[in-house]
Amino acid sequence: MYNFAFMKIMIAIDSLKGCLSSVLANQSAAEGVLSVSADADIVQIPVSDGGEGWLSAYHAAIGGELVTLSVRDPLMRWIQAQYLVKDTIAVIEIAQASGLTLLTPEERNPLTATSYGTGQMVADALRRGCKEIIVGLGGSATSDCGKGMLRAIIDVFSHGAPARLTWDELSALQDVHFTIATDVTNPLCGPQGAAHVFAPQKGATPEMVAELDAMAHRFADFSAKHFGFDRQQEAGAGAAGGLGYAFLQYMHADCRSGIELLLEAVGFDTQLRDADLVITGEGSADRQTLMGKLPFGILQSASRHQVPVALIAGRIADRQQLLEAGFAQVVCINPPDLPLEEAMKPDVARLNISHTAAQLITNI
Repeated sequence: MYNFAFMKIMIAIDSLKGCLSSVLANQSAAEGVLSVSADADIVQIPVSDGGEGWLSAYHAAIGGELVTLSVRDPLMRWIQAQYLVKDTIAVIEIAQASGLTLLTPEERNPLTATSYGTGQMVADALRRGCKEIIVGLGGSATSDCGKGMLRAIIDVFSHGAPARLTWDELSALQDVHFTIATDVTNPLCGPQGAAHVFAPQKGATPEMVAELDAMAHRFADFSAKHFGFDRQQEAGAGAAGGLGYAFLQYMHADCRSGIELLLEAVGFDTQLRDADLVITGEGSADRQTLMGKLPFGILQSASRHQVPVALIAGRIADRQQLLEAGFAQVVCINPPDLPLEEAMKPDVARLNISHTAAQLITNI
């Protein structure tokens, strides 16, 4: 058995949606490692690809102040949401105001859900003088192409005046750089667009999907004529129900991989230089993990430094493909006969992650 005492182990596990946050998953794995190697040097890194947990992961990475404000949820009800400010940088998780988890299953309707609350967060960051705004796109309840967000920004800076500002008159956007964080590469419209691919998950019927896609086409055509350029086909335009498109078209945003942005912020490459093992994971791992999902981003970074990566998950499929892609170990945290309802209980998941992490060390 290899002795991992005094060696450095990095833990960066994605949230297990509906079960554990990244922070809790990391803590559980760390407890497992320490149970068999008490002197191991463990570095825990909360991670997110731009969706759930993006705000807390970025806060852990760069520090700063969490700003709380009242915004509208997808049904225009008042709620409390947070975003992060560090110097002149703002980090926004759109799910805080426009997230699917804010609605009950019966309330989900992307024809009526609005991204207005996200616009209120953006406007608040602008009013605070933020010059770099990083937006995590993920977990949205909306498919409004960001029109609600754009309307909110105009409303805030019009100060309730009867004659609203036009978008072209928004001086607050001058010298502000936007970056959207998403691993979604879909365009805005068409068979691979926001409505067809993502709206059914948000409660859309086939008829609603067709209507949403037609609305997106009309909005993109109008916007292209107004600005003289068209970004509806760019990677990320279809993210978060077309919010990606609004940031690309109206705010000239750059689109980046969420996990790449976060790993840069935390200095992941620097910390890898003396690491001996990385443990990453997610709720369900299969061949789609290799299509830009968070554990694959971790693997790519670690591979550049020849650091082995162990992948753990609540469900594993396509194990051989994952191993061939470069993961040193691919391990399911759940016993094969464990019912899903039981596996999803946070205490059960934490215990299974801890046991799995301990096994990873003892099996090396």
